[in-house]
Amino acid sequence: MSEVTAVPTHCPYCALQCGMSLRPTGDPELPAEVVDRTDFPVNRGALCGKGRTAPSVLSSRVRLTEPLVRCPDTGVLAPATWEEALAAVADGLRRTRADHGPDAVGVFGGGGLTNEKAYTLGKFARLVLGTSQIDYNGRFCMSSAAAAHGRAFGLDRGLPFPLEDIPKTGCVILVGSNLAETMPPALRYLTELKENGGKLIVIDPRRTRTAEQADLHLAPRPGTDLALALGMLHLVVSEGRVDEEFVAARTSGWEAARAGAMSHWPEQVERITGVPVPQIREAVALFSDAPTGMVLTARGPEQQSKGTDTVGAWINLCLATGKAGRPLSGYGCLTGQGNGQGGREHGQKADQLPGYRKLDDPAARAHVAGVWGVEPESLPGPGRSAYELLDALGGDVKTLLLMGSNPVVSAPRAAHVEERLRSLDFLAVADVVLSETAALADVVLPVTQWAEETGTMTNLEGRVLLRRRALTPPAGVRSDLEVLHALAGLLGWEKGFPADPEEVFEELRRASAGGPADYAGISYRRIEEEQGVFWPCPTPEHEGTPRLFLDRFATPDGRARFVPVVHRAAAEETDAEYPVVLTTGRVVSQYQSGAQTRRVDELNAAAPGPFVELHPRVAERLGVAEGERIAVVSRRGRAVAPARITTAIRPDTVFMPFHWAGEGRANTLVNPALDPVSRMPEFKVCAVRLEPVASGDATAG
Repeated sequence: MSEVTAVPTHCPYCALQCGMSLRPTGDPELPAEVVDRTDFPVNRGALCGKGRTAPSVLSSRVRLTEPLVRCPDTGVLAPATWEEALAAVADGLRRTRADHGPDAVGVFGGGGLTNEKAYTLGKFARLVLGTSQIDYNGRFCMSSAAAAHGRAFGLDRGLPFPLEDIPKTGCVILVGSNLAETMPPALRYLTELKENGGKLIVIDPRRTRTAEQADLHLAPRPGTDLALALGMLHLVVSEGRVDEEFVAARTSGWEAARAGAMSHWPEQVERITGVPVPQIREAVALFSDAPTGMVLTARGPEQQSKGTDTVGAWINLCLATGKAGRPLSGYGCLTGQGNGQGGREHGQKADQLPGYRKLDDPAARAHVAGVWGVEPESLPGPGRSAYELLDALGGDVKTLLLMGSNPVVSAPRAAHVEERLRSLDFLAVADVVLSETAALADVVLPVTQWAEETGTMTNLEGRVLLRRRALTPPAGVRSDLEVLHALAGLLGWEKGFPADPEEVFEELRRASAGGPADYAGISYRRIEEEQGVFWPCPTPEHEGTPRLFLDRFATPDGRARFVPVVHRAAAEETDAEYPVVLTTGRVVSQYQSGAQTRRVDELNAAAPGPFVELHPRVAERLGVAEGERIAVVSRRGRAVAPARITTAIRPDTVFMPFHWAGEGRANTLVNPALDPVSRMPEFKVCAVRLEPVASGDATAG
């Protein structure tokens, strides 16, 4: 087949949304092959192993190709027609609403859904079901950074500048991110930074492949990033490094933030974090002396019960040194999921309406209700956050419609969440594979994948992109939009839920118009012509906004707001019974809950299963050798995996990747304590003990 048959599109995984092309093969075992796409500026043809093997999940061997309905007699999921499956879902939703009211029905979405799907899912929940109980797994991604962005800048967008600016800045502080494993094509930006003479500071309790690239690596105890940021700001003040002119001209609230930082003197911060004072001073000098600079955070500081304040402390450091609101300077968040940014902008988050409008804002309700053709009073109010919704299942939430998420593996306190899912009166799941969560459902709806549908995604830069349909899906598969269209019709809404993605996007443009995330000037054609369009873009004539805040911040007075914060301990500290800190993360060859990547042979060969990373001193004390099974026990459960012994981790810390189910499920252990602002669970810090595992012992919590 000729080269011209390759269709330009984007990778289905992380928020880089790397450009690639797909060439159909006609083979149901591997329906497409990846062709390099060098014209897309984010990755310029580079792909990680996940991207290169993405067509493997399109195989008929691993994906769902027909609906499944649980037989009431045998309890087994069995093939059914689409008519039977949709009728069963509609009956379950209708019955629960009639018996218990609309808020007894929950909806749980995903950060991998296109903007069109996220928009329609939120609209479906609020209009067709009338429920306030909707949230999505993106809550577990960058909600703390989003909240901190809003408090400081008045607007949340992962990066307020394009990735291409990173190599041109003077110094980057990378906090809690291992780009070499989570976003490998993005590591080039840090390599180019150093080639250009810029400095890289990496803050991570592990000496990761990314930390090995750093000019300076600080390894704080997990959960102490807030104290470290405050200690650095203390030194900025005491050493006379504050950009007084910038602070006076473009910020507010400095005195209160300054007072909070001055109570965190360097020696105290060393005791809290374990980072020596000379290293803290060196980091301050490198960052302050650079003419431009950026702080980039990821899940490390964000997935904490104080994540919003922690991100706020790093923003305060940027503001105090004048490294925000200027070219080649600023704070940014490295969004994780493919559409983690767009997914929360358009309505599947508990408190938001399309355009990043607040659900409790009367003007926002009136605008969106007008687009939808309903009265503002008919829209329900804000609902529960993601973990709180999952925790309520089987209680006052009796039925759940779930799309594009696998909380049995990805949620905190996962064994409890699994038990809550099992307690539901009715569970319907739409997914591309039979995930661990789908396997619990009463009805499973097989839906199309990235290569089989057209739709928009918004990457970590705020660049709205177009994924193009490259393949015809199998006959037994429908798109999520087709599913919602059919369910809406069965529940009495014949209009308002089109299955055509471009028609949905045109409505999304109107719904977002005038909102913080304004897509009104963006169209499918324009995205194709311009390699994506940065929001906000209020009119077709507007050029888009690749760089935010250069003239003013998005606050009422145009000034960035310092938010005073002070360090506080993690929700769960170590003690005699649980003396070690567990932190979790990813490995390069798996993605999120692994629902897709664990079905790819090449990726499984590189990362076949979970492990426990621990320091040699800890291994020696336990009498555990490399590869021997070890149990990690928290107050919530027990996980078992082989030991991986390395000096790259602190002796008081162990690390587990969270991609696997079963006895090695890391999220069984983690603490669901929530940040009071973002409602982010504390994935990154919990107290555990370690136990050698006798041969044949496979007990897990």
